Amino acid sequence: MTVASTSRRIFDDQPPGIFEVVVTSDGPQGEPPGADRRLSDAEIIAASRRVPARFAVIFDRHYRDIQRYVDRRLGRDDADDIAAETFLIAFRRRARFDTAQASARPWLYGIATKLVGRHRRDELRRYRALARLDRSDALEGHEERVTSAVVAANTGLSEALAGLSSADRDVLMLVALAELSYPEVAAALGIKYGTVCSRLSRARRQIRTALDAQDRADIEGGTRGRIG
Repeated sequence: MTVASTSRRIFDDQPPGIFEVVVTSDGPQGEPPGADRRLSDAEIIAASRRVPARFAVIFDRHYRDIQRYVDRRLGRDDADDIAAETFLIAFRRRARFDTAQASARPWLYGIATKLVGRHRRDELRRYRALARLDRSDALEGHEERVTSAVVAANTGLSEALAGLSSADRDVLMLVALAELSYPEVAAALGIKYGTVCSRLSRARRQIRTALDAQDRADIEGGTRGRIG
């Protein structure tokens, strides 16, 4: 499904005038040609308050990333619908966007994360289903392994991810999957910077424990195999 066709699907059922045009893709992220490409997200959103169709630029810039983030958390079946709903909510709330923030990424990821939160059971079922699969290839490193393993959707970590609190898991996923900075995560979730640090530290500690347990199990399994 292309960005343009998804844009049509999202806004076709809206009252006339909300989205008067659908911007066609022209760049690597589907950005439209012309002056809008050079404007910041904040400038585009401010302009969309007067001309609603301008918001299509925000959709084209960020839809794929938001859809990918939801896909990694909930799976493909839910990703398109939740990504679409993210942009509908953002469009309706655009008057509240803080235009002192140049990028809309933290704002959009915050909306998407709250929507994912409505599907916590689906997310946990997904992780537990993955945990029943054979473990994929081992990842190297240690501190970096925490983030890398989450990004790679390592099946051996799925049970550990399911065991995190929803608040800790949201912070970890925004860092690992969305690649937001700590201040951006704080803005996305409406929490303090220090809270981001403490939640991420706790989540990483739990994931590291899971990685260490996997390593011990692999060593023990290999030893038994050689003895047998």
